[in-house]
Amino acid sequence: MKLSQTAQDLLARIPPGVATRLEGVLEKVPGVGQKVRAEKKKIALELKHGVEKQRPKELTMSALPQKPVDGATVLSTLKALTERESPKWREGKVSGGVYHGDPAHLRLLDEVYALFSQTNPLHADVWPSVARFESEIVAMTAQLLGGDPRSTDDANVVCGTLSSGGTESIMLAVKSYREHARSRGRRGRLSLVVPASAHPAFDKAGHTLEVDVIRVPVGSDGRANVKAMKAALRRSTIAMVGSAPSFPHGVIDPIEELSELARARRIGFHTDACLGGFVLPFARELGYPVPRFDFSLPGVTSMSADTHKFGYAAKGSSVVLYRGRALRRSQYFITPDWSGGLYATPGFAGSRPGALVASAWAALVTTGKKGYLDATRAVLETAAKVRDAIRAIPELEVVGDPLWVIAFRSRKVDVYRVLDEMTARGWSLNGLQKPAAVHLCVTLRHTQPGVAERFAEDLRASVEAAKGAPVEGGMAPVYGLASSLPFKGLVGDLLAAYLDALHDP
Repeated sequence: MKLSQTAQDLLARIPPGVATRLEGVLEKVPGVGQKVRAEKKKIALELKHGVEKQRPKELTMSALPQKPVDGATVLSTLKALTERESPKWREGKVSGGVYHGDPAHLRLLDEVYALFSQTNPLHADVWPSVARFESEIVAMTAQLLGGDPRSTDDANVVCGTLSSGGTESIMLAVKSYREHARSRGRRGRLSLVVPASAHPAFDKAGHTLEVDVIRVPVGSDGRANVKAMKAALRRSTIAMVGSAPSFPHGVIDPIEELSELARARRIGFHTDACLGGFVLPFARELGYPVPRFDFSLPGVTSMSADTHKFGYAAKGSSVVLYRGRALRRSQYFITPDWSGGLYATPGFAGSRPGALVASAWAALVTTGKKGYLDATRAVLETAAKVRDAIRAIPELEVVGDPLWVIAFRSRKVDVYRVLDEMTARGWSLNGLQKPAAVHLCVTLRHTQPGVAERFAEDLRASVEAAKGAPVEGGMAPVYGLASSLPFKGLVGDLLAAYLDALHDP
């Protein structure tokens, strides 16, 4: 499905609404629709074959085995799988993904998980220790992010809960704003105003909770445009959003200006610090120029921060925080008249793994302030090396002025070809759109001796290789289509086909 650059430029100018209607019409045109469906089927099969090629072949089964598989066999197989799959992230070739990875740290988390594997915060009377751990994680995170978790002022105390990850934290915050607005008499469809760079979890929240999400273009530096955000506000708006930093380009939105705007309009403001919550406070203490982004700003009314990223906890934990108990109570689900008894949960889930709560608590207390300062220093110093290496390559340019999530683009070479070349050299980086770019999220894995130098060497080689003849396959054609075509239904169908391939036996 190759298009000339002229055709791509013309298609890119089609307004989204018109493109959606045109796509529907083209699907019904005899010959055209059939050709499009055939092409989609072809690409879907290629995606399926690619997934199947990567799948391990040991102990495969699509139904329960008639006889139990010996436990020793299962353990030896799983050990072999992890030993096969771990070298890439252990060697520091993955963007984000694994944020700590030190064997001793992982062993500690595994041992804590094993001790609490049967616990469930839903039954706080049975496992009061888990309930205490959760409250202390929330308090430690609130204090770190400029809040007072012990305040007796219900309107200003910073409180919250744990969730399963950044997406759930964001969805819970949106639910809280919606329910809080309704409790104050707001009716009809409500809305959020977010920068175009904000995480798709806000769209997922809007779709699930029936809240309109108004995305506003960012500035040339990748940061939210305050003037444009202000112009996008409606009477239906219940909250605004900013990122600290944004996932695509690693830049911090002008949170102080945006939150003051929200405060003046008497609406909520959510700082998404899923990536930065456990880095930025320590970076500021180390002397890096970090603007205010947290509860030290009176207009910030909620935040999300992932303990399972730079908090160095096991996967599956995040913190959502609120200014005031009223907002947190809007997150709760309570049913006082069920025949099964009194039922109350803090978030979407009923049962939750207490082992993740315990291991998150263990990660925070065994790392401590000194550990986070040392880790942040190492990450930011390595990120500076990576940033300098990118800027030393004439064909590339760094987007904005990031600290440790470093995006680069090119006006001289296809940056998605560079991504494919890096993939061929064992790197797992993130492809970005609007503009076409690639980023590396620097973690402790990249601070190992020689990793930054290897990245620089491989990136130089990848840029040179990308100047050559195009290669078949890879992500370059897919990202190229997604960036140039206005027909997002087609791209969505291909992504759905990929998810089908992952989840079908």
